[in-house]
Amino acid sequence: MSSAGSAVETAQIWIDRLDMQPHPEGGHYCRSYLASESLAESALPARYPGARPTGSAIHFLLQASERSVFHRLRSDELWHFYAGAPLAIHEFPHTGGYRQHLLGQDWRQGQRFQVVIPHGGWFGAELLRPAADSWTLVGATVAPGFDFADFELADPHALLREYGGQQEVLRRFYPDLGPLSADSP
Repeated sequence: MSSAGSAVETAQIWIDRLDMQPHPEGGHYCRSYLASESLAESALPARYPGARPTGSAIHFLLQASERSVFHRLRSDELWHFYAGAPLAIHEFPHTGGYRQHLLGQDWRQGQRFQVVIPHGGWFGAELLRPAADSWTLVGATVAPGFDFADFELADPHALLREYGGQQEVLRRFYPDLGPLSADSP
């Protein structure tokens, strides 16, 4: 299999095989694991408004034309590379700054099989150097387990005001906004 997947393994085959649905952040996903045990709200940090499963996991697929737009979670998220093209994860950590993580199988190019995104920071993902028919299949494990109440999509203008030095990255994720400026609402 090439780094962009073989002719036999296409994005649509994986979407169908795994019964994936569109994700609000972009791409497609399916839950592959949800812990049967939960943590009580009193056992969790104050940022959680209720009990959560001890852990959860999903399969997540992005095609060349898709992006996982910037969002943040209340939990840490561990990304796993499975197949297809390498993935770039752009992170604005809650402690400040910018990081790019490369998820893939070519360690000589700085790619890793797993990447941890700590809770509270903004992050988004896109294929690294996508070809027209390329795709990537990854997994994401969250602990405490994922709940959509812990998921927040970013306001692109607010991101620009705070991280204006990464305007090129932000334009790729939000092309319909037109020219971005630090004065945007």
